[in-house]
Amino acid sequence: METPNPAQYQITERRISKLTLILGVVASACACLLFSFRVGAGVGIGAVLAWLNFRWLEQALDVLVEVSVGRTDSVQAQLPAGAFFRLFGRYALIAVVVYVTFSVFKISVLSILVGLCALGLASVSATLYEIVAPVGKAD
Repeated sequence: METPNPAQYQITERRISKLTLILGVVASACACLLFSFRVGAGVGIGAVLAWLNFRWLEQALDVLVEVSVGRTDSVQAQLPAGAFFRLFGRYALIAVVVYVTFSVFKISVLSILVGLCALGLASVSATLYEIVAPVGKAD
């Protein structure tokens, strides 16, 4: 069995990150044209929230991996408070932004939820791309 290369995962993570924003912008523009500016704005806000969610989760898990590889008796083995904030604060951020966007700007929660789906679509797209053209594939 082949040992996975961490650089391969980083390429896929960058691809998911970029695709989330690209698909979010495209979906937001389509929603503006097909429905209304408020619906398009909601989709765009949801896509940006999905991107932030992914980035914060990625950063927090990178720190957790570094700590888990470090020795337990060393100072490096302690998890920084920023990692906890990124790991759990991302849900609070989504909740606060959705609440403010709905209550202040009267943007539909459903359109924000559709925008949040951009991360799922980007993940599926990146996975399909990896199946068709795997990174580091020997030609």
